[in-house]
Formats: sequence, structure tokens, C-alpha cells
Amino acid sequence: MRIILGSDHGGLRLKKEVKELLTELDIAYEDVGCDCEESVDYPDYAYPVAKKVAEGEFDLGILICGTGIGMSIAANKVKGIRCAVVTDEFSARMAREHNNANILALGERVVGPDLAKSIVRAWLGAEFQGNRHARRLEKISQLEGSLS
Repeated sequence: MRIILGSDHGGLRLKKEVKELLTELDIAYEDVGCDCEESVDYPDYAYPVAKKVAEGEFDLGILICGTGIGMSIAANKVKGIRCAVVTDEFSARMAREHNNANILALGERVVGPDLAKSIVRAWLGAEFQGNRHARRLEKISQLEGSLS
């Protein structure tokens, strides 16, 4: 499994914690930034993560900003991306099992390091259940790019 990570300045510290967890779990990852505490624009980091996941270069992505919301909005503009903002372990599992979320968004100002690590573990440990959920995802895919 290969994971791509991105954060803005508001998620930098939590991203370091997530990277330590991935290293501990022996999961390969790439970090596309940011690497500074100065204010940056989250779409500049959400887009490369979403693009590389959508193109299949990486299996999954993790995005982190202050709340996770901005990152998820930006990532979900990329066709084929299902990015879920998650604040608890149950939602993390459901995001994968029912929605086949391929990007996880976390908020550094919302979840602390220990909870974030538990969320990532739950998300990575879950698998898409398919069946009725696959039908629903197909309907979502059909909405991509439509204006009405």
C-alpha cells in the first residue's frame, strides 16, 4: 500500500504525527507538503494528493488542515475522489466500508494526535464492503461533472 500525504500550515504538526504512525506500520508514503508554518493555501496541497490518488499512482491519501473541511472540499473536486472528513474511529471505518473513501481528511484543530492515529488505524484497517454500497457509489460517479 502506498499513501500520499499533504497538509497546509494548519495541519503541519499533525501530519508529522501521522507520518510517524505510517513509518511504525511500515507503510510507504510520500509527502507533497507543506513544510512550513507560514500561511499557505490548502488547495495547492489537496490537488496533487487527489490527482495522484485518482490516477492510481497512490492507493490512498491523507490530507490535514485546521479542520479538514477545506482540504476535503478541494480534493472532492477531482473526478474519482471520495474524500471524507473524519473525527472519530467509527466514521473512519464507515468512510471506507460504505463509501470507499480514498482520501481521509483530518483537522489538527479538531482532533489531537492520539485520536488522529486511532482514526488513521481504523480507516486503514477497514475494507470496502461493496454490494449495495457499490451501487450507491456508481450513482455518485454519475453525478461527477453534471450541472443539474
